[in-house]
Amino acid sequence: MAANLTPQYLEAEAEYKKAQTPEEKLACLKTMFQLVPKHKASEKLQAELKTKMADLRDEIEQEKKHPKKVGVSYKFPKQGAGQYLIVGAPNAGKSRLLTRLTRAAPEVAPYPFTTREPHAGMMDWQDVKVQLIDTPPITPDYLESYVSSLVRAADAAILMLDLGDDDGPFAAETVVERLAQVKTHLVGAKPAKQDDHSIQYVKTLLVANKIDLEGAQDRLDIVREMFAAPLAPGGRGVGGEGGLRNFPIHVISAEHGTGLEDLRNALYEFLKVIRVYTKHPGKPPDLTSPFTCPIGSTVIEMAELVHRDFVENLKSARIWGTGVHDGQAVGREHVLHDKDVVELHV
Repeated sequence: MAANLTPQYLEAEAEYKKAQTPEEKLACLKTMFQLVPKHKASEKLQAELKTKMADLRDEIEQEKKHPKKVGVSYKFPKQGAGQYLIVGAPNAGKSRLLTRLTRAAPEVAPYPFTTREPHAGMMDWQDVKVQLIDTPPITPDYLESYVSSLVRAADAAILMLDLGDDDGPFAAETVVERLAQVKTHLVGAKPAKQDDHSIQYVKTLLVANKIDLEGAQDRLDIVREMFAAPLAPGGRGVGGEGGLRNFPIHVISAEHGTGLEDLRNALYEFLKVIRVYTKHPGKPPDLTSPFTCPIGSTVIEMAELVHRDFVENLKSARIWGTGVHDGQAVGREHVLHDKDVVELHV
């Protein structure tokens, strides 16, 4: 039996997912508990809400007794098809890139350390959006403590490199090394096997900026030697860390717009996700706000994104799209394709 949660409950649940402090989360949970239908099918959900509220009350009480001494921290809930963290050395053009690809308006200036705190913006790509977050610069002596946490939590990273400066390639290498010191490894592709699970591998695009400046092409040759080493026989990179630093390289001028549309496409494709649309029985599909899920996702995995109740209660689904007849009934393990339309039945 389905819990038949109301739109008001789902709205409160969405607010709960956005909440950042224990107090905010507790307030949302109280609202959710008031709104959840009280019947047998929702008993498990009611119990879960009570447990979460009790845990948060304990956490708040402990915080009052033993306040934590912490530095500045930031949290950015993921939005859109995926989240990128933009990292780089001073003056690499991180903030300019954010202003070019999104509507965000961080301070942009031709002097180092203009960015003192992270800024987020949403990049449009066809009918979806991708979240980009600019961060303070990284040097051998300067790494904001929260930056590595943000990078580790992201879906991917953008490593900005300054082609207008002879030191640009080496400054970018310093960024990679500095993050590696805190077990946050920027890589072109994640390793197939991981022995040390304290290390977080974050797949990364290298964006070589300022190609319009004098000497940039010569510096780009150096960048390709350092970060795009050719693959040895058998597909293993000959560069550092077994070829993990063989980053995909995209060459742009953020100031003049060169290469930005190609980069926009690459940022979406690098996430390796598909768009799936939903429809209600007897109604046209909603083609304005697709769900995005990893390539290879199944019907039940996509349904969980719509609402967790579908995991237990999904009875059937109909598909319009690739490799099926229009409206064909499929099972829970049917693999979805980009732009499929799904009608879920509980």
